[in-house]
Amino acid sequence: MSAVKLFDAKTFQDFWKLIIFVIVTTLATGLLAITIGNVTFGRSDEYKAVFTDVTGVNKGDDVRIAGVKVGSVKGIEISDDAHSAVVTFTVDSAQQIATTTEATIKYRNLIGQRYLALTNQLVGDASAMQEGQTIPVGQTHPALDLTVLFNGFKPLFKALSPNDVNTLSYEIVQVFQGEGGTLESLLSHTASLTSTLAEKDQIINALVDNLTEVLEHVGDREKELSSLIVTFRDFVGGLNKDREAILGSLDQISALSVETADLVHETKDPLLDDLRQARRFSDEVAKDKRQLDDALELQPIKLDKIGATATYGGWFNFYLCGLRGTIRDRDGKDLDIPIYKPGQARCNLG
Repeated sequence: MSAVKLFDAKTFQDFWKLIIFVIVTTLATGLLAITIGNVTFGRSDEYKAVFTDVTGVNKGDDVRIAGVKVGSVKGIEISDDAHSAVVTFTVDSAQQIATTTEATIKYRNLIGQRYLALTNQLVGDASAMQEGQTIPVGQTHPALDLTVLFNGFKPLFKALSPNDVNTLSYEIVQVFQGEGGTLESLLSHTASLTSTLAEKDQIINALVDNLTEVLEHVGDREKELSSLIVTFRDFVGGLNKDREAILGSLDQISALSVETADLVHETKDPLLDDLRQARRFSDEVAKDKRQLDDALELQPIKLDKIGATATYGGWFNFYLCGLRGTIRDRDGKDLDIPIYKPGQARCNLG
């Protein structure tokens, strides 16, 4: 019985590729985690600092010296007197902290993140601080109160676009925290602000000038304006006096509308039938248009003749102008015989 091979050459090769892929992925993930978490593997010393206000400071925030991260915040707790807070932080052992070092909480960005800034004051007889020592409250500074700061600039911010407000706010924070170096950047944004206000000032001046002209025209028409106001007041007063009659008429109009709607609904079918018959009549008249024209043309002549018979009063006089008869003889022939034939004078009146 032959032995069964558990792995052939291709399967073995794929297995090693999978192992290498897992190792590389794990290393890359770990490196990314170290980079994002600012994890350091060097030896560090632990210190404490007492602050009157540590609002916004969280565990893991940076500890920086001259803007370079040298450690992180490890914890925050209330002091024994309950009037201050103790911040525990670590610093790389390579960095020497003096007993005169000052600690300041600063804004990392405008969304509220903070960091702890250390300023070494190696002057005079300052000695190195031992691990575990505490920076007293006299050498610490809480974060800048942005609410109070920005409230002072609130009237100016109304004249800026949101983008300019964000930029100027960041520059203000940097300057007041001592990180701006100079006021050059702040002044440049302030100059932009001044230009913006100047442009709007021109618009406001133009608006005031136009409003002044309007008011002058209104002043020239003072009598007409007063008369208009008085007339309008009287009109409103009249409406107020007659409000009951107006409201009553509105009720009557509403009732009339209802009755009219009912009447139209009842007469709708007969009215439509009349319209159809009228159209039918007009079609028939259009067919005999020539005969109608002839009848209308002869109608005046006939009316004149009829009127001639009533010239002696409110009655009609009829005269026999002729009478003819037909007699049939024994042979079946018809003979026309004039029975009566008066004079022609009265028969020719027409």
